[in-house]
Parts: sequence; structure tokens; C-alpha cells
Amino acid sequence: MSEDGKKKRTRIRCKIDALPEDQKNMVRLMLMDTSNTYLEIALYLQEQGYEISKSAVGRYALRQNAVAKRLSEVQEQTRMLVEAVKDNPDVDYTEASMRMLITSLTEKIATAQEEFDQMDLAEAGRLIVSLSRTKVYKERVKAEIEKRAKVALELFKKEVRAELSGQEPELSKRLMEVADRVANRMMED
Repeated sequence: MSEDGKKKRTRIRCKIDALPEDQKNMVRLMLMDTSNTYLEIALYLQEQGYEISKSAVGRYALRQNAVAKRLSEVQEQTRMLVEAVKDNPDVDYTEASMRMLITSLTEKIATAQEEFDQMDLAEAGRLIVSLSRTKVYKERVKAEIEKRAKVALELFKKEVRAELSGQEPELSKRLMEVADRVANRMMED
């Protein structure tokens, strides 16, 4: 507990984390080979001069599996997002990214209630403000794009009138109608 009476969060560490990098890599390799038991890995480490129990190896394996699983999930989400953007270049990928972030935060909150209970109120506030700023920024960018699209439409109409109205009034009228339809569709999306 800290001085203010709150439980202090500590980083999870075990004896395997303190091993030299080459030994940790060997443990990881041994864990990937499912024919090795935790006891065999612990005995190997003891032969190398490290007093590490079978339970410590098991806890380390569970942590490594959780990290690998989470990494795999993130890679799959990223792959799906990239495919969606490739297949639909007009899709608002910032919205998809924000939804992924919100989903991850929701999962984090749902699965780590104790951590959430201990989260500093200021930190929770910063997360909320950050998400709000992202939404405001997105809306601002959308408004700017709409503004520029309107300016471009007016410039297009002005150029068409200047080029065609005296010579091709019917073509000029039809181009104006097409431009208005396209602009309306853009604003709907």
C-alpha cells in the first residue's frame, strides 16, 4: 500500500524475467515445444544455476500465452481494417479505428474491474477527453472537407458557365445538374 492508503499497482515480475536474454529466449523456445513440461524446463534452468520452480515456469507460460493471444487479436483486427480500407477506399477508417479502440477499452474495463477501480480519476478523465477530442477533430475535418467541396463545386460551375453557356446552354445546364447530384450524394455520405 502507498502512503495515501491505496493499493499500489506493481508490475508483474518473476524470476524468469530476471534471467539473461539468451536464457529467456531458451525458455520461450522450450515453451513453444509442447513436448517439454514445466518441470523439465525448471530442471534445465536449475542445471544452468537458476533456482526457478515449475510453478514459476507455469505462471510465465500463462503470461506469455496471454501476450501472444492479445498480439494475435490486434494483428487480426489490423488486418481486417486494412482489408476494409482496400476494399472500400471511401470508408471512414478513422471511425473504424475509433470503434476498435472503444471496443478494446470496453473489454479492458469489463475484464479488469479491479484495475479500473484503482484507476486514478484524472487518468480516466484524460481517456474520456482524448476520445472526445478525436470525435471533435473528426467532425472538424468533415466540415472542412464539405466546405472545400462546396467551393470546388462553385468553381466548377463558374468555369462551366464561362466556357459553355454562350455556345452550349443545354450541355451547360446538364453539367450543372450532374454536379449538383454528385455534391448531394457526397454530403449524404
